Amino acid sequence: QVQLVESGGGLVQAGGSLRLSCAASERTFSRYAMGWFRQAPGKARELVAAIHRNGGSTYYGDSVKGRFTISRDFAKNTVYLQMNSLKPEDTAVYYCVADVQLSDYDFPLYEYDYWGQGTQVTVSS
Repeated sequence: QVQLVESGGGLVQAGGSLRLSCAASERTFSRYAMGWFRQAPGKARELVAAIHRNGGSTYYGDSVKGRFTISRDFAKNTVYLQMNSLKPEDTAVYYCVADVQLSDYDFPLYEYDYWGQGTQVTVSS
């Protein structure tokens, strides 16, 4: 079972940047597709970004395309979300997610079995 620990959230002004990190406990890290969801108060949970188990493909939600970048470091079993040009509407709790990706063609995943505890990102105007 994968354990996910997020870090890097906080308060930033609009137009600023933050980088979220997610450390995974699983030694077979390369079996897992990884991603980031977010949920703002009163809104549905949203898949923000995802990355293929081999790191070669990525997915972004329309609201963050061109501003956010997801990446993964296999040596550190860590996935990152670099968030630039932040907007107040990016304010949410961000969750790192993981699931076994059974096939190279089965990407992006939209449902994940493993979730981190969440980290708050607040963007002030």
